[in-house]
Amino acid sequence: MGNVSFHRSEKKRNLRAALLGAAATVALTAGLVNGIAPTAAFAATTGDVAANPASFADVVDRVRGAVVSVKVKITETADAEEEQEMPQFAPGDPLERFFKRFGGEEGSPFGRHNNKPHVSQAQGSGFIISSDGYVVTNNHVVDHATEVSLTMDDGKTVPATVVGTDKKTDLALLKIKDGAAYPHVDFATATPRVGEWVIAVGNPFGLGGTVTAGIVSARGRDIGAGPYDDFLQIDAPVNRGNSGGPTFNGLGQVVGVNTAIFSPSGGSVGIGFAIPADTVQSVVTALKDKGAVDRGWIGVKIQPVTPEIADSLGLKSNKGALVAEAQSNSPATAAGIKSGDVILGVDGERIDGPRDLARKIAALGPGKKADLMYWHNGSEKTVAVKLGSLPEEKEARANGAAGAENSSLASLGLKLAPAASVQGAGGEGVVVADIDPEGAAAQKGLRVGDVILEAGGHAVNQPAEVKSILADAKKDGRKAVLLRVKNGEGTRFVAIAINPAS
Repeated sequence: MGNVSFHRSEKKRNLRAALLGAAATVALTAGLVNGIAPTAAFAATTGDVAANPASFADVVDRVRGAVVSVKVKITETADAEEEQEMPQFAPGDPLERFFKRFGGEEGSPFGRHNNKPHVSQAQGSGFIISSDGYVVTNNHVVDHATEVSLTMDDGKTVPATVVGTDKKTDLALLKIKDGAAYPHVDFATATPRVGEWVIAVGNPFGLGGTVTAGIVSARGRDIGAGPYDDFLQIDAPVNRGNSGGPTFNGLGQVVGVNTAIFSPSGGSVGIGFAIPADTVQSVVTALKDKGAVDRGWIGVKIQPVTPEIADSLGLKSNKGALVAEAQSNSPATAAGIKSGDVILGVDGERIDGPRDLARKIAALGPGKKADLMYWHNGSEKTVAVKLGSLPEEKEARANGAAGAENSSLASLGLKLAPAASVQGAGGEGVVVADIDPEGAAAQKGLRVGDVILEAGGHAVNQPAEVKSILADAKKDGRKAVLLRVKNGEGTRFVAIAINPAS
């Protein structure tokens, strides 16, 4: 999807990517702002679709005092990979004396072995949500910060502390240290519709107090930022430094927090992403109460249900979340949910897909009970699950397959070998020993080193078993067979279309 850039703190010598802030656009529709009557700015909402807003000035006047510039200091030491060794010279070489004299601490790129702390600065945007000085911004704006200060719209600078951060949603809550009363803004109670006007007030490139306008371009965007992606897409011009700034609607209420932009060039091209207000509110409440966010967890790795997968399981719809793996000692395993099941709903409400399930379970929180509707062995079932607490993520590691005696499934472009015969592949399943990059299996994402654990719901340990299951499925009129596949990234399901030649 091109480059999706997040506003992040610039690191030493600009070796790490600078953040491109996604300044939110403020939806200007109609209504009252702190008791102020709507103006001609909202003529477009009165029925005349050809009219354009005449002015955003009244709304901006009411909200800009609550928008702040966030400046942070970060203290760090040199990374080992950023250091450069001094060239080696023969004893007595004049160049050796030169580099010793002018290198190291005197500013040469050679011989930096002192690991002295390096102080860098970064900036973003934020907004005040209470009169006692609580401020919302992005986590990546204040990540690793040793000092935080806020510059108000009137130019006054005040110190702030970090109350809590949440990396999974890229949100942070700050608190102004002094006890003064501050202007603040409220969150919107309704989600904006696609096409509604929005405005953004932020701090692009450190300029401060900058206002841009546009519309909500889309909702529910997944940009690969995290497991709970549900972004508003907006088209107000936003740039570096807008991270953490608010997106307002026509009532002067916050509908989102600017977080990222799509940018092939590094600058704004009119595609920005904002975290929706309802997500922000729930996270901010948790950060204020506990300093962290506790999320519900059932312990499954899930993936979308494709039409091929739905057909292979006998489902009428491809909605739901396919359980690729149920973790041991997890709430899902304790409830009897297994790999290959499809979770269809939570507490009587159907889900669309994996992201929908993840958000619903996380929102319920640890210790709560949930009724999960799921598809198992051709029928729909319901089971009560007591949710656990989301543990820290761990990276899976596995060794790739080596050469071994194998069997060919030419129609799929596959050569398989028993996992037990391949060092590091484990004792279960069959290993993809070779694959045709243009074949059907490769097109579905299979790679050399993947281990096929199941085919059509049956455990397999020999290539011949896979071939036999494919043949039987063809006889039964199936269009595809579901393979359960393991690699270094975890376990997933792949639906392979049945070829008459297999």
